[in-house]
Amino acid sequence: MSELIEGLPDAVALRCLARVPFHLHPNLELVSRSWREAIRSTELFKARQEVNSTEEFICVCAYDPDNLWQLYDPPHDRWITLPDLPSNIRHLAHFGIVSTAGKLFVLGGGSDAVDPTTGDQAGCFATDEVWSYDPVTRQWAPRAPMIVPRAMFACCVLDGKIVVAGGFTDCRKSISKAEIYDPDKDTWQPIPDLHRTHNSACTGVVLEGRVHILHKGLSTVQVLEKNVDQGWTVRDCSWLQGPMAVVKGKLYVMSHGQICKQERDSNKLVVSAYEFRRRIGFGMIGLGDDIYVIGGVIGPDRMNWDIKPSSDVDVLTLGSERLVWRQVAPMTRCRGTVLGCTQLRI
Repeated sequence: MSELIEGLPDAVALRCLARVPFHLHPNLELVSRSWREAIRSTELFKARQEVNSTEEFICVCAYDPDNLWQLYDPPHDRWITLPDLPSNIRHLAHFGIVSTAGKLFVLGGGSDAVDPTTGDQAGCFATDEVWSYDPVTRQWAPRAPMIVPRAMFACCVLDGKIVVAGGFTDCRKSISKAEIYDPDKDTWQPIPDLHRTHNSACTGVVLEGRVHILHKGLSTVQVLEKNVDQGWTVRDCSWLQGPMAVVKGKLYVMSHGQICKQERDSNKLVVSAYEFRRRIGFGMIGLGDDIYVIGGVIGPDRMNWDIKPSSDVDVLTLGSERLVWRQVAPMTRCRGTVLGCTQLRI
C-alpha cells in the first residue's frame, strides 16, 4: 500500500487529513483509493479527536421529502444531505432521535402518511425498529429493536446510553415502560417504569446529569438519576410548555411568543419571539451559544389562509450584548414540519 502523503508516515498523514473540514471529505476521496479508505476509517475520526478537529452538526428531518435527513454545518453555513433512511415505513414520524458513540440514532415512531382516498392514517402507528447512521461509512444500519414498540415517547442520552420512556404502543395505548440501550453492546435492558402513564405525548431533556420527562399539559416532571436502578422521582415544577432547547446546560423554552430561561422553580424572560407565533411545527435546538429555530409551517391568519412549508433557519446568540435573531442558510432539501432534530459530533 502506498503512502498517504509521500515522505510522511501514515500516522502523521492521518493527523494532517484530520484537520480538513468534514464537508470536504467527499473531495478528498477522489484523490486515490488509499485516501478514500483513510477518510472512511475509524482511525481518521480518532485522529480528529486527538487534534481537536471534531465538528458539531445539527441533524434535521422534516415532513417533506419522505424520510430524508440533512446536516447543518454552522461554521461553513451549509447543508449536507444524508442517504435516505431505508425504513419501509412511509413518512416515519413521532420517533426518538439522539446521537451517541459518534452515530445518529432514529428510534421507533410510526407512519405519518395519510390515505388520500379516505383521509385515514396509512401504515403502522408505532414500531420497535432502531436505525443508526455512521458518518464514517456514510451508511444507515438496523440496530437491535426496542423491547416495546412506541411512538411519541421521551428519548435522551445519559452517560452515553440511550434512555426511552413512555409514549404510545402500536395499540395506541399509553405506556409507562422504560428501557435503556447500550450502543457498544447493541442491547436493550428494561429499567424501572415511569410512576404513571399519561394520555399525552412526552419529551425528555438531560439537565445536570439527570433525565427529565415532561408530559404535554402536565406540571409534573419525572426525573431519573444516573443510577437508573433507583427509578424515577416526581417533582411538581410547573415548567413552561412549548418547544425547548438546552444551551450550555440551561433550559430555554419558547412560550407565548417569548423565549424564557427555565430554572427549577421559576423562569426568566430572555427575548421576544413574537415573529414565530404564526410558525408552527418547527424544530428548536441549542448548539454552542446559539438557539436554532428550524423549518416548520407558516400558518394562516385573518389576511391569508394559505399554509406555507418553510425551510428557514433563524438563530439567536445568547450572551451577546444585544439579543437579535438572524437568518442563516435555509435547508436545501427539507422543508415543512420538523419531525426530528438533534446534534451530532463528527
